[in-house]
Amino acid sequence: VQLQASGGGSVQPGGSLRLSCAASGRSFKAYAMGWFRQAPGKEREFVAVTKWSGGMTYYAESVKGRFTIAADNAKNTVYLQMSSLEFEDTAVYSCAARRASGIATMAESYDYWGQGTLVTVSS
Repeated sequence: VQLQASGGGSVQPGGSLRLSCAASGRSFKAYAMGWFRQAPGKEREFVAVTKWSGGMTYYAESVKGRFTIAADNAKNTVYLQMSSLEFEDTAVYSCAARRASGIATMAESYDYWGQGTLVTVSS
C-alpha cells in the first residue's frame, strides 16, 4: 500500500491550494482517510478526516470553514482543498489511511502514511 501526496507549494496569505493523496496497492482498503500537518518546531497535528465512502467528515477547529476534505473512490484519491490560507498553515502535510472503522484524530490510529508535501504561506 502506498500513499502519494502532492499539490503543495508556496502561496500568499488568503490564497488557496488543493492537496491530493493517491492510494495504490492491490490490498489497499481503508475506512477513513486523514490529513495531518507538522509545522517547523511543532508536533504533528490533525487537520481533517473523511470516511472513504463519503458522508462523514471532521475538521480541526483551526481549519474549519477554510479547508474541505473529499474522497474520490473512482480515482482512489483524497483531496484537501485549502482556502483563506494563513501564515500558521505553513507545514508539511501528510495523508494517512485508517483500516479500522471510526473517525479518528490521533495519528496513532492510522495504518498507512504518505511522504508529505510542503505548504508555505508567505508574503
